[in-house]
Amino acid sequence: MFDILLVTFPFFALVLAGYAATRRGWLALSAIPGLNAFVLYFALPALLFRFGSTTPIAQLLDAAVFGIYLLVALLLVALVVWLSRRRGLSWNDAAFGALVVAFPNTGFMGVPLLAALLGPHSVGTVMVLIVVDMVLTSSLCIALSRLSGQAGGALAAAGQALRGVLANPMPWAIVLGALASAYGLQLPGPLQQTVWLLADAATPVALFTLGAVLARAYLQTAALDQAQAQPTRVQALAEPLQLALLKLLLHPLLVWLVGTGAIALGVALDPFALTVMVLVAALPSASNVVLLAERFGADSGRIARIILLSTALSFLSFAAAVAWLGP
Repeated sequence: MFDILLVTFPFFALVLAGYAATRRGWLALSAIPGLNAFVLYFALPALLFRFGSTTPIAQLLDAAVFGIYLLVALLLVALVVWLSRRRGLSWNDAAFGALVVAFPNTGFMGVPLLAALLGPHSVGTVMVLIVVDMVLTSSLCIALSRLSGQAGGALAAAGQALRGVLANPMPWAIVLGALASAYGLQLPGPLQQTVWLLADAATPVALFTLGAVLARAYLQTAALDQAQAQPTRVQALAEPLQLALLKLLLHPLLVWLVGTGAIALGVALDPFALTVMVLVAALPSASNVVLLAERFGADSGRIARIILLSTALSFLSFAAAVAWLGP
């Protein structure tokens, strides 16, 4: 496991660097949206296009990977919504609690980390999972969040979520990369070099930005707790910690159980692809869920705590998952 930590340490160290720079005030909070825009609209799409264009099209259209991962996401969403509703939470908070448990940080952390651990061959499977999370899981949870009776209803919210997906360049980068792979197309030399340079910048900038986003979420949550006079820090963290552990432990376990069961039943699922799926599920929660929660009026402080806890705990839990799978 120590050898695995040596591989994963630089990735988490970059997250910590962004976190520390923001907490210390070296990086202004006003600079974070600019970093986010560079990562989301330039660097990550370039990285996804590069991997997509160099990945066999069959791997990008793996129905078994798509179906099994989606089934687990639906099971996890159902479980977390049920638990949250039993606690008396609204549909809005229950739905975003489910989304933060079912949606791993695949874009900012998963793509570069798994490429380093398992090689570029793993990224084709990762991109299939990104599509499931961004298009289906997110839209489902946003639709569920509207069952509390807010204006617009579930169908309108799902439509709004899909419009957001269409405006996001990451799925389009995957689609364009897949088309380039299918037809053997290449960008003209100078343009390809430009895209490749942007792709090279994706990993360090994305991880540093992730740390900055987490620090901003911590500062905002701390200010909100102080304004609302939270009773104790332990009480404030109990439920978020439980959901963070569901994300880091139950999510990958469910993927492994359903995947191995599917293989036993004769489903054509590559064992290597299953390993990639389990490790993606073992990633911490996606940082953009807190922005969605804030946009739709859910308890964004609660979501921020879950993301922070899952990211901090994943340094050891992710390495343990890699050691357990032994890829």
